[in-house]
Amino acid sequence: MELILTLGAFILALGILIVFHEYGHYLVARLAGVKVLRFSVGFGTPLVKKRLGRDQTEWVIAAFPFGGYVKMLDEREGEVDPAERHRAFNRQSVWRRIAIVAAGPIANFLLAILLYWILFATGVPGLRPVLGEPPANTPAAAAQLESGDIVRAIDQVPVNTWQELRWELLEHAVAKNVVELELESEEGNIRFEKLNLSGIGPEELDAGLMKKIGVVRYDVPIAPIIGEVLKGDPASRDGLLPGDLIETVDGSPVQQWAEVVAAVRAAPAQPVAFGVLRDGVQLTVTVVTDAVDDGESKIGRIGAAPQIDEQRLERLIVHVRYPVGVSFYRAALKMGEVSVFTLRMLGRMIVGDVSLKNLSGPITIADYAGQSAKVGWIAYLNFLALISISLGVLNLLPVPVLDGGHLMYYLVEIVKGSPVSERALELGQRVGLVLLFALMAFAIYNDIVRLAAS
Repeated sequence: MELILTLGAFILALGILIVFHEYGHYLVARLAGVKVLRFSVGFGTPLVKKRLGRDQTEWVIAAFPFGGYVKMLDEREGEVDPAERHRAFNRQSVWRRIAIVAAGPIANFLLAILLYWILFATGVPGLRPVLGEPPANTPAAAAQLESGDIVRAIDQVPVNTWQELRWELLEHAVAKNVVELELESEEGNIRFEKLNLSGIGPEELDAGLMKKIGVVRYDVPIAPIIGEVLKGDPASRDGLLPGDLIETVDGSPVQQWAEVVAAVRAAPAQPVAFGVLRDGVQLTVTVVTDAVDDGESKIGRIGAAPQIDEQRLERLIVHVRYPVGVSFYRAALKMGEVSVFTLRMLGRMIVGDVSLKNLSGPITIADYAGQSAKVGWIAYLNFLALISISLGVLNLLPVPVLDGGHLMYYLVEIVKGSPVSERALELGQRVGLVLLFALMAFAIYNDIVRLAAS
């Protein structure tokens, strides 16, 4: 069932991103008067074909789903009726060709803005950035951060949720900055502390970054009573039920939910015996944990959540929502921030400041799609926005065969006053294909290594 969810979420994400990207090309081509012959989602053998519109454009869903294309009338690709030559792509001005090619990545950026706009306008629940006790010998401990502190801002940029906190710290860790944190203590006092991120290495910019910095979430003392089990996960599958009071884990007594979590995390893909009290009857329920990657190693997971006192959570939960106009502004700002950060990460990968191990291929992306869909629609829309921005940035890179490569040719054409030669185009295509396939191969290799380690 989980595999079906993962595949479904991945295919849906691919479909949405490809359709938006290619529709950007299609729409601007039509507005520029260019005849579109085919709009294809995917490559290879057509599975579904239908001709529509005045030009009888062929709309296709093809067998290989990793991409798509818009085929336009072009004299370089075949004979063109003299009566329609004015509608050929190659006959358009360089500025029209630039607009048509740039429209695909721009459509991805606009999709991200739309998704963020929806999220900001409807409201995004999140964890308030309340800190736990920082581990010894970490930057957070050196900055004298304390358990119960709320992070209000980083370098005067307001921070509302734990996710925003992680994003800001990641950006500053990449730049190796020393940042100023505005903190609010449990007593309500405001103070400022310096957090030095210059010692974070390129190998540490991964899922375990927060732990390496020493910025950990505050854990409210919670009784070891199960409040919810996720359908299809180990806890549900092996017999734990909401309301069960966990008294022992593998024979050791537990008093707090945090002790249960620690014991489960320490036993990835292993049987764990829970001594529970259910309706006054003591039982032993053995659960075989899942093994998941936390960025450093494999940890155990059973898919169970504790029974929570809602009043105690008020300090930890925040619901971030903005007016419609403000939401649009913040969505556009967010898209810009993520785009710039993605470019910076790519640049640092090229010069070696960030490990190429951070590259992800279709396997990892599919896994993230499934995980976000499992969490809920808010997480899934956020995932879609991030991937849409990544796709837009990737396509603007000056690599032949990508949109950015074509834009590079057109800029050369503007400078020299004539189109790039067919020979140069052909060589560029070959070099671009080699680079693209090498990048894809490396990303898939990273996926396989992560899969093998799981």
